[in-house]
Amino acid sequence: GPPLLPPPGGPGDAAGQALPVESRPFASYGSALHIALPQAPRAGQLLTLLIDYEAGEGPGVCWLSPEQTAGKQKPYMYTQGQAVLNRSFFPCFDTPSVKFTYSATVKVPEGFTAVMSATSWEKQKDNTFVFKMSQPIPSYLIALVVGDIVSADVGPRSRVWAEPCLIEAAKKEYDGVIEEFLVVGEKLFGPYVWGRYDILFMPPSFPFGGMENPCLTFVTPCLLAGDRSLVDVIIHEISHSWFGNLVTNATWGEFWLNEGFTMYAQRRISTEVYGLPYTCLEAATGRALLRQHMDATGEEHPLNKLRVVIEPGLRGVNPDDTYNETPYEKGYCFVSYLAHLVGNQSKFDAFLQAYVNRFKFQSITADDTLGFFLEYFPELKEKGVDSIPGFEFDRWLNTPGWPPYLPDLSPGQQLMRPADELAELWAADGLNMEAIEAVDITGWRTYQLVYFLDQVLQKSPLPEGNVKRLSKMYPKISKAQNAELRLRWCQIVLKNNLESEYSKVKDFLHSQGKQKYTLPLYRAMWGGSEATRALAMETFSATAPQLHVNVQNYVKKILGLGEAE
Repeated sequence: GPPLLPPPGGPGDAAGQALPVESRPFASYGSALHIALPQAPRAGQLLTLLIDYEAGEGPGVCWLSPEQTAGKQKPYMYTQGQAVLNRSFFPCFDTPSVKFTYSATVKVPEGFTAVMSATSWEKQKDNTFVFKMSQPIPSYLIALVVGDIVSADVGPRSRVWAEPCLIEAAKKEYDGVIEEFLVVGEKLFGPYVWGRYDILFMPPSFPFGGMENPCLTFVTPCLLAGDRSLVDVIIHEISHSWFGNLVTNATWGEFWLNEGFTMYAQRRISTEVYGLPYTCLEAATGRALLRQHMDATGEEHPLNKLRVVIEPGLRGVNPDDTYNETPYEKGYCFVSYLAHLVGNQSKFDAFLQAYVNRFKFQSITADDTLGFFLEYFPELKEKGVDSIPGFEFDRWLNTPGWPPYLPDLSPGQQLMRPADELAELWAADGLNMEAIEAVDITGWRTYQLVYFLDQVLQKSPLPEGNVKRLSKMYPKISKAQNAELRLRWCQIVLKNNLESEYSKVKDFLHSQGKQKYTLPLYRAMWGGSEATRALAMETFSATAPQLHVNVQNYVKKILGLGEAE
């Protein structure tokens, strides 16, 4: 219905004045709601609008049938706001440049529980839940889940939420570790302002590894590896508590302000907890992802800049397209370059803490960030570090392509070298089985195996028969349940046309719908043989209904199935 303006006399008077309202075209990802006010409001004046609306069909609200859940018994619904989908969930200023507090009352059917990204959660009678977020946040961080979910405590300010069939595994995987990461984060970046840090394990069709909804991070069930090997994704989401949620990019065109800083913060926490060699190894796998992304899209692609021009309209760039490796890994390189200019880790850590403190609860641009950096380090400003030839701040922001500066990852060499050498052995024409058998990979950490598989993939296709032997020799890899290993093994299977293991690709795509796992495999199948193209079509027609609508559309684009909506 039309928005209502309550009368100045306050409640108890007439019901309020109905206002003329119209929906105007805006972009392919939403229309604009125009409300005519009786008189132009003055700056600083408080205005109350009451908008009566219905929602539920749009892309921001996902309705899952029972078979799309882990438990397969009851339906499930969740919302996913980033980047510009929450406009289909509730009317809002759907831009990261506007922040607000919110409260919500949610009534659900018997046997269901509702949770939201809120600082307080209260269950009342009649299956009604009341939520309140007392800190200002941008629209994309409001999230709601309704499902058959239960919780278990894993720390003094943390609990895990999951479907009943997953709760034991979730508790076992995350008991105690979250608090450890939070404490390190607070030591590095300042107080954790959100009160609780809970984690919700989503159904397998959830398109992201994690979504940093404040107080309640959503994560893929792929993280339940059973051996705590993928907890670094949680470090990433925890890092967003400072970078992204507290200090936010004012536009999606500068998404690196959220993600580049969060990657840097994640790797700082990881260095404190797991040490430098391991963190450098993980960063090397990130660099490999950036390389793959730039090879797939072309270095000169306009999305491969840190400052992307968002152009609403048919041919322009949709804010959702900014979700790719560039803001993460090229952004990480730029933040690392700033640290390199400072030349002293504890000084740069102090800068990050001052930066968070200066801009907390605000939305900012790269100019704000870099201006504050030069103001904080006047001696660097004096030296003109923003215009060193080849490394100009302007070039970092506005030139597409490979980062001008790469941080030194050599401390990871002690973990990378054995993996590099083993990959060399497997890429050889005549396999030197004696040398291969001399390498014991039983003690290798997950990211060492991931790095090894990245090298094998780069060298693929391998000589005839080698991949088959590799598969037999390392069931730890070819039969892995760990999603990061499964992704890379599937890529290797496809690149080497190992038809006997195509079923593993199909199984993996049936088991989950994470965008970063799904799209690379469809790209690989579509760029391969007739057989892999057929596999792609067959797998997509079977799994499409369980994928998130954005992921469905991206896959359709890859497979050339009509114009993606």
